[in-house]
Amino acid sequence: MTTDAMSGNEPTRRGFLDLALGLLGAISAIGVVYPVGMYLWPRVDKKEGDETRSMKLPVGDVPIGEAKFVRFLNKPAVIMRPNEQEIYALSAVCTHLGCVVKWNDAGKDLFCPCHGGKFDVKGNVLGGPPPKPLPSFTAKIENEYIVVAEA
Repeated sequence: MTTDAMSGNEPTRRGFLDLALGLLGAISAIGVVYPVGMYLWPRVDKKEGDETRSMKLPVGDVPIGEAKFVRFLNKPAVIMRPNEQEIYALSAVCTHLGCVVKWNDAGKDLFCPCHGGKFDVKGNVLGGPPPKPLPSFTAKIENEYIVVAEA
């Protein structure tokens, strides 16, 4: 055997296996510690004065007596203008089983095509199986724009 092979400058199988097992152990430990840590220290909820998430669209996009479906906070939402003074923004996800509600132009209300739930423009349950109203968002008209924000 040469002196270079014994000097330890060359990587050995044993050294590689020690490194691989150490790395695997570290990844396994992180895989256990991270979920436990997330359980013990949950996310901090939004505090007073924190910035709210919002969206803006032109008033002309939602004519009076109509509804427009949009994505807000990465979920389906609906914006409705029953008259000139009122504007409502609601989650478009039915509270019964999570189907997306549709706009009933004839009745000027929302209905769930899956199980027949009905909601008024304020999100209140009018009939069917939904157990609670649709969640609402803050909606207002500012300078020819409709501004929808987290409630």
